[in-house]
Amino acid sequence: MNALFLKDLAAKTHRGIEGRVREGRSGGGLCYGYDVVPEIGADGKPVAGARRINEAEAAVVQRIFADFAAGWSPRAIAQRLNAEHLHGPRGRPWGDTTIRGHATRGTGILHNELYIGRLVWNRQRYVKDPGTGRRLARPNLTSEWLVTDVPELRIVDQDLWEQVQARLTRIRQSPMVANSRATEFWTRRRARHLLTGLAFCGCCGVPYLWSARTISPAATPARACARTSAASAARSLNPSSWTVLKAA
Repeated sequence: MNALFLKDLAAKTHRGIEGRVREGRSGGGLCYGYDVVPEIGADGKPVAGARRINEAEAAVVQRIFADFAAGWSPRAIAQRLNAEHLHGPRGRPWGDTTIRGHATRGTGILHNELYIGRLVWNRQRYVKDPGTGRRLARPNLTSEWLVTDVPELRIVDQDLWEQVQARLTRIRQSPMVANSRATEFWTRRRARHLLTGLAFCGCCGVPYLWSARTISPAATPARACARTSAASAARSLNPSSWTVLKAA
């Protein structure tokens, strides 16, 4: 009975969110470049999902698109934004993946269609891994997507958007990327350690990683900036280099 109740509740919640999206409102979460707008309905109750453009963040979004179209890499863009102390989504440092995102899932600054006034919802669903209990994202069919035009939320003009998407397509189709994906490198992930995701580099803002085994099997593992070369990692960056430590 409990399982049936939860399944029915999930279906009702999904329908409720779908109704909000059809009205051009947020289906959940806050996208970088926008603010939540508190609203009260005719019945006196709060109405969720309204958004407006955050001008300061919108300027950063426009800059990211312009820099990428001009030939800058996501990593170089992230480094420059961090050097200027411009915070990324949720107030965190910028990273190249935050900018680049995932093409299939439509994530990342450069793939977010909301910046051209197109709200896309239901791209993916979540299932639970029976072994770990963790939620896993699975893509939905294109026919299951819900697309709503919200021109008042456009930040990036169409020409610039198309330039960026054309460059992203060229990169995905390049021999280097194709060969890299053929190795299925994502199946060989690093193990998690005590400070994984908690320590960040004070110079460029990217997370520290556990490094050394790529240098020599006998090397001493050490925390190192993700952008540090293998030779530098071997010199073992010490905790005094860690300028940001988040509370667990």
